[in-house]
Amino acid sequence: MTKFNIAVLISGNGSNLQSLIDEFKSSQLVNLSCVISNKQEAYGLERASIANINSHFIDHKEYNSREAFDEAMIMQLDHYKPDLIVLAGFMRILSDTFVDKYMGRLINIHPSLLPKYKGLDTHKRVIDAQEEYHGATVHYVDNTLDGGPICAQSSIKVTTNNPKELQKDIHKLEHELYPSVIRDISEQKIYLSEGKVIKNK
Repeated sequence: MTKFNIAVLISGNGSNLQSLIDEFKSSQLVNLSCVISNKQEAYGLERASIANINSHFIDHKEYNSREAFDEAMIMQLDHYKPDLIVLAGFMRILSDTFVDKYMGRLINIHPSLLPKYKGLDTHKRVIDAQEEYHGATVHYVDNTLDGGPICAQSSIKVTTNNPKELQKDIHKLEHELYPSVIRDISEQKIYLSEGKVIKNK
């Protein structure tokens, strides 16, 4: 059986990447084929190395446009023929060229209950708004900011006024939610059809 090939894009620590490594390192169905970072110091590259996953650093500063950098990523990614590209703390806005090429095969995890709190600083914004609940959302990526079709969400009750503490709580949610959704996508229990998420659970 051909394994379901996943490529992961990161920019930093890679804690969500680690949750995927832990979940799929012994999988007969899912293969973590490569990790790409736009930052050389990203600890996620070390996580990939320890797990014997092919890793690549592509410096966005070496390219004179967003499109040129994305084309370099596309060239690298296409070497692995990914069935799914997973954004795991990848801190770059993707060009339409990139998104259009991988539409339906490109997902992201966002630390809020979308469509609430798109963008950055979600934990502080949730606390400032005195929200009762906060959470994480996995969604397909389209050409809007954090606006693609939603695959799944997970939530917790807000019990702290400290954004860093709340961030830790949300990270725990993410580390459970992301592998679960990716497993469902690999088994075709979740997929995108005509711009809508279909679930066959």
